[in-house]
Amino acid sequence: MYQDKKVVLIFGVGPLQQSIIKRAKKMGLYTVGIDPCENATCRGDVDAFEVVGGQDYEDTCVVVEKYGIDAIVTAATDKPLVMMARIAKKYGFPFYSVETAQWSTDKFQMKQRFELGDVPHARGRLVKSVEETADMVYPVIVKPRDNSGSRGVKLCRTKEELEQSMAEALEYSKLDSVLVEEFIEGPEYSIEGLHYDGKSEVIQFTEKKTTEFPYNVELGHIQPAHISEENKQKIREIVTKIGKALKFENCPSHTELKINERGIFVIETSPRLGGDYITSTLTPLSTGINMEDQLLHIALGEDVDTQTGREEKASGVCFMNLPCGTVTAIDSAINEVSSWPNVYSFATSLKVGDEIHPITSSLNRYGQFIVKGTDRKEVDKMITEYENRINTFIRVG
Repeated sequence: MYQDKKVVLIFGVGPLQQSIIKRAKKMGLYTVGIDPCENATCRGDVDAFEVVGGQDYEDTCVVVEKYGIDAIVTAATDKPLVMMARIAKKYGFPFYSVETAQWSTDKFQMKQRFELGDVPHARGRLVKSVEETADMVYPVIVKPRDNSGSRGVKLCRTKEELEQSMAEALEYSKLDSVLVEEFIEGPEYSIEGLHYDGKSEVIQFTEKKTTEFPYNVELGHIQPAHISEENKQKIREIVTKIGKALKFENCPSHTELKINERGIFVIETSPRLGGDYITSTLTPLSTGINMEDQLLHIALGEDVDTQTGREEKASGVCFMNLPCGTVTAIDSAINEVSSWPNVYSFATSLKVGDEIHPITSSLNRYGQFIVKGTDRKEVDKMITEYENRINTFIRVG
């Protein structure tokens, strides 16, 4: 029985939530998971599972009351945030407001809040037809207002490309307009933060590696990022501004930005943990701080501790990037990758006969390995060496 345990409700029971489910159980919590999919990937990982539609407020309330829920969390997804905020408001759970959830899940409303909060950002506008962009300077970025994971996001260099890309972006959206914004040059980073007790704290700076345009999908993340101390301090101040502008409280944040000679520009943010193993795996390996644990403490109304066990190391994830074609052979040596020095994990589902297509979103990547090290130089060297070796094991014709 679970009556002697605190009960946490986890929104989503897919791969993105697997790590936080395990952390919650390690903390001695009773885990209840809800997901619209009856065969959700991680339904066997939670103590209790209920099928609940993503927009089904009434049934979500039924689950809260059935299990006597003490806290609510999710990880690395924007989809349930508005619902979670509504539930938190009704039952008094530590969370942010419905208003904040709405601003954070609509990229245009987010930009409006950036404008009001003096947050440096990429300028953009809502567009329903390509004619509305006549005064914009190419290249531009088109993206759905209400989606994540790089789905529907594309660089456009001409009016013709923009018109086609707008149609593609709308396929990933429930709305009738898309966001078209200026293209910001420069390397891209993500900033992992926590917002609690009225303050905003940066836990780690992450450097991204992406595919070539037009899709710009993440192929890797490395911590810590190569950012000057001066820019790190500016970023901390920007994250504080973001927290105030969007009224982040009782939450983590994952903020994407670019840096160039003109300054620092925020691309977007979200009051959630970062995906792609950034906060579940890389941040604990590089800082000694587990942000999932701290989020659970926040959700339970407990104290947050971001100093005990703090260390300065390095880690990275590299997603496999292969030539297009058909997989004709896979060397059995690939089964030894997990035992290589400083490899934390390795996974791929590729098999002979699989087709390799261009990577157009985070949903169609082919596997990844994660490494840990004492510093960035060591991690960078391992990623380069290991990626090259793994690619020789997979023959594509």
